[in-house]
This record gives sequence, structure tokens and C-alpha cells, in this order.
Amino acid sequence: MTQPAKKARPLELKRYFAKRVTDQARHVLSIWRLVNQEYWPPQRVNDLIHATQKLVRYAEHFEETSHLKIATEITGLLQEVDTQQGPPSSHLLSQLSQQVQRLSQTAVRRSDLKHSLIPVITPQKPIYVAINDEELANKILQQLEFFSFRAERCASVEQFHQMMKQRYPAAMIMDVQFGNEERRGIDLLTQIQRGLDSPIPTIFYSNQTHDIETRLKASRAGGCYFHSRNADLSLVIEQVQKLTELTPATPYRVLIIEDSKLQAKQIEQIINNAGLLTRAVLNPLEVLPALEEFQPEIILMDMYMPACNGMEVANVIRQQSQYMSVPIVFLSSEQNPDIHIAAMSKGGDDFLTKPVKPKHLIATIKSKGERSRSIAAFVNQDSLTGLLNHTSILRELNKGAQKAMAMQMPLSFAMIDIDHFKNINDTYGHPVGDQVIKNLALFLKQRLRKSDAIGRYGGEEFAAVLPDTTGSDAMKIFEEIRQRFSQMKLSVKGQEFFVTFSCGIAQLTPENYKELCIIADENLYNAKHLGRNRVCYTDSPHSS
Repeated sequence: MTQPAKKARPLELKRYFAKRVTDQARHVLSIWRLVNQEYWPPQRVNDLIHATQKLVRYAEHFEETSHLKIATEITGLLQEVDTQQGPPSSHLLSQLSQQVQRLSQTAVRRSDLKHSLIPVITPQKPIYVAINDEELANKILQQLEFFSFRAERCASVEQFHQMMKQRYPAAMIMDVQFGNEERRGIDLLTQIQRGLDSPIPTIFYSNQTHDIETRLKASRAGGCYFHSRNADLSLVIEQVQKLTELTPATPYRVLIIEDSKLQAKQIEQIINNAGLLTRAVLNPLEVLPALEEFQPEIILMDMYMPACNGMEVANVIRQQSQYMSVPIVFLSSEQNPDIHIAAMSKGGDDFLTKPVKPKHLIATIKSKGERSRSIAAFVNQDSLTGLLNHTSILRELNKGAQKAMAMQMPLSFAMIDIDHFKNINDTYGHPVGDQVIKNLALFLKQRLRKSDAIGRYGGEEFAAVLPDTTGSDAMKIFEEIRQRFSQMKLSVKGQEFFVTFSCGIAQLTPENYKELCIIADENLYNAKHLGRNRVCYTDSPHSS
């Protein structure tokens, strides 16, 4: 007997169901962050399991297939976690992190996107802006809203108290002299923070240059950033985004070089218990392939091993430029300080004497890991935008293309150029031109996936590598970004203007591997030639 066709749900009902599912997905992401921050306590893990199972039920009932697939995979992986043993193994943690990153791309409300296809994730709670200067406050509100944040202004101390009673914000932008009283903003926030389990992350602003004492008070009140006088609005927006990020940063990758299988396992367990990823190499002669495959951010190395010692291995590692900045921490029972000094002179960054207390080991790894990422960012990133620089984006394109061809998956490459940029510089000045470049950089960063590589190709030109994306899909994505960016109003000394960009896209094929940049560049030229403010895509070079 033929089953009757399902009655189509009204659009409003579908949107309501989609909101229920994405709300639950966000709840899973928030618990995941707590689980990692607190090193996988059993109760938090159970909360995560229950929340994910609920997401599976919601997604199945409301026919949200993308959420259902990812939530089902996370649920399966969580079944392998022994809550009594602390965090999962490095391999399992890596798999879970990948699935959570995928989930973060689906945890988007239609209200966030304004019917967009582009994944922009903003916090459920609003951002409060408590700035005395009405003009500046409105500029900040306009920028926040354009970048898909919900923002509300506190115009007075009374309104501040009223809004706090109704709802706490995801983050605050607070005037140090709020209410036109010296340090009143700091005092108000200090009072609010006292009764909270989790402090409200805050960006402080002042129209004066303040001494260290004021900055210390602001920091103690929960201030994460401090701006004086001419605040860089694009930087403020980027900081808000960091403070309200739903998903946690990728765990540090730690390579352990230790010939004792038992000791390597013990060290791995300590590090995994802190929610970090590990790879153990028992034979130091096999370190080079492990370095290339695992790409560690910290190396823990035994001093004395068969065939060679740790100093010799460190010397070999340091001979390769890509590993020059990776911190190397020696682990040994060696007590001789002269040996410690010799090890440090051979490329070591620290020397820990066994047995090492777990807290000491983890604190060392995290401090070295943070430094490692900072140095990598300094070397690989463009100083103005924070995106990858020219060399780094081409390196990511090469790596991504090799992986895509090996796995027989699509990959697209896009080149973007700001239209009439010279006219912007000539009319409004180079500082405004820099602001336009930073705005587009943040816009791209916010609207592309974490798995996408975005770089400043040079001047006003950008590039993006989109793995697992066809050329036609990339064209849809950048067409939407182009339309939204063209609506962004900029104001300079009472003059308002809009900025557009042109984009050329190429999709990887086995035949065009070495011509991908040429194809994208020619498509960009075609977009300019056809009148600018458009996206062009062809799958072969020299197309008209």
C-alpha cells in the first residue's frame, strides 16, 4: 500500500524547528568547552553525552540531516570514553575535536545569517556597549551588527543596572569613565563580577591615556583588552569574536621522544588527562616522518636513548627551518647542571628533571605551546590583517591540493581584490584604506570555515583555499560574501561610502594542479573587465 505523501510544513514551522536544533547544537558546543577547560570531569562528560543524545533526537525528529549525521558520530565516539579514566586517548580526542569543529559550522541560526548560506556563529546573549560618547557607541553598535552580533547600548548607569538584572551579556565594551565619573565603569563591573561563576569578558575603552594602576584595576575587574582614545573598531570586533568564541581552541600537539615504552605511556597519560594531543616515538631514528605527519607544537625529549642522545636529535631537528621555532623540552633524571646548560645550548628550550610533577609538566607544555603558536603567527601571518601572508597561503594551497588529490576530494581556490582601492587611498587617505583592508579580512575570516585557509596575497588582494568545496559552491559562497560586504557603510569625517570587491575562482583538477593560481587570477581579471563587483568562475585557464 502506497504511503501518503507527507504534508509540507509551513516555512515558519520549519524555521522554528531549525532554531530548536541549532539551539541544542550550541548547547553541546558550550558544554564541550567546559569539558575541556575542566579536564574532563565525569559529571561534565555525562552532561555532554546527554546533550548530544538530545541533539540526535531533535535532529532526527525535525529532519535536520547535517546535524543528525555529526551528532550521531559524536555520540558514538563519546561511548568510547571512560569517564573514570579522565580525558580520552589522544587519537579519540582528535576525532572528537574534528567532529565538534564540524558541528560548529552547522550551529547557525537563520537570524544570524539573515537567510544566508554562510556559517557565521555568534553568541546567544547580546553584547552590551556602555560608552559615554554617543557617536562612538553608535559606530561600535553598527559594526557589531554588521558582523552579525546582537548588540545593545547602555546609555546610563541606571540603564546598566536594569539590563544586568534582566540578562547578563556574552561580553561587554565598557567605558572606564562610564557615567562621566573617574573609573566608574571599572567599579560597576567589579561589583557585577563578584556574584558570577564565570566573569563577563570585557573590553575597556577610555578617551584618556591611563597609567598602569588604572589598567591593573581594569584587568582585575575582568578586562581582557584595553583601548585608549582612537579605538581601532576592526580590532575591537575581532576581540569580541575571540571573547565569545563557542568552540575551544585546538588542543596543543605534543610529540614525545622516549625510548622507554612504559615511561612514554605514563607521560602520554598525564598530557592526555589535560586534554592535549600526543604522539609517542620510541625510536629516535624515526623522528623525521613523525614530525612531518604530526606537525607538533611542543617536543618532549628524553636525554639518553640508544643510538643517539637527545642533544643530537635536537640538533638535527633544528637544522630544518620549519621546526626552528618548535619548543624542545628535555626530560631526564640527569642532575648535572652543566649537562642541562649543554642541552639548552643545543636547541633546548627547557630542562625538566624526572620525576616531574604532572602540574609542572602541563604548565610548562602550555606556556611553551602558547609561545610556539605566537611565534608561528608572527612568522606566517600578515601584520596588518592577521591573515596568512603571501608565502604561507601558497604553502597552504600546495598542501591542500596534494591532500585533495590523494583523497580524491574537491578543492577550490579564490582570489579577491578590492575595487578602486587606489581611489579610496587618494580620496580618504591611507589609514582609511588600511581600515577597509582590515574590515574585509575580518569579514572573510568570520564567514569562511576554520578549515579554510585565508591569506593576504599582497596589497588589497586576498586569497582563500577551500578544501572539500566545488567551484560552483565556492562561487555561491563568495557571491553572498560580496553582496553582504557591498552593503557595509563606512563613514569618514561625515562622508559615507561603500566598498566592493571582485573575485576569481578556480577548482582543482588533476590537469590544472600547477595552474590553479593562474586560473583564479584570470577569472579575477575577467571579473574586473566585466565591470567589477562580481564573482567569476571557470574550470580551465584562458577561458573567456
